[in-house]
Amino acid sequence: MNREEEKALKGLMFASEKPEMIELKLHAHKLSAAYNRLDEDQTEERKKILKELFAEFGDGSGMLGPIFVHYGRHTKIGKNCWFNFNLVIQDDGPVTIGDNCNIGPNVTIVTPQHSLIADERLHMLDDDGTEQFMV
Repeated sequence: MNREEEKALKGLMFASEKPEMIELKLHAHKLSAAYNRLDEDQTEERKKILKELFAEFGDGSGMLGPIFVHYGRHTKIGKNCWFNFNLVIQDDGPVTIGDNCNIGPNVTIVTPQHSLIADERLHMLDDDGTEQFMV
């Protein structure tokens, strides 16, 4: 886990555009897109993607799709959960969904935390003193 990811998971402001964070997002975005290209009856292929995408994906759980997941590795999903179409999970921070949950269509789960004062976001200094746009 890299430093910016550690900050994000602690609810601190972090530099989302650092190369290591972009790499994590790109991986999740590619897996989400691959999932969305599969047909509903390609259950084994879909299950394989979900197991790779999420930190935990419980037995008996499923997603209709399309799905849009920001990092994936910050999300844990319990057993016997069902997610209807158009699910969005922006898991900058941790997301935990317990067992036996049903999530309806068009649900968005969002965890980012950032300053509400634009000037604070636009002129923050990174650990090395470099000005960064941070969320």
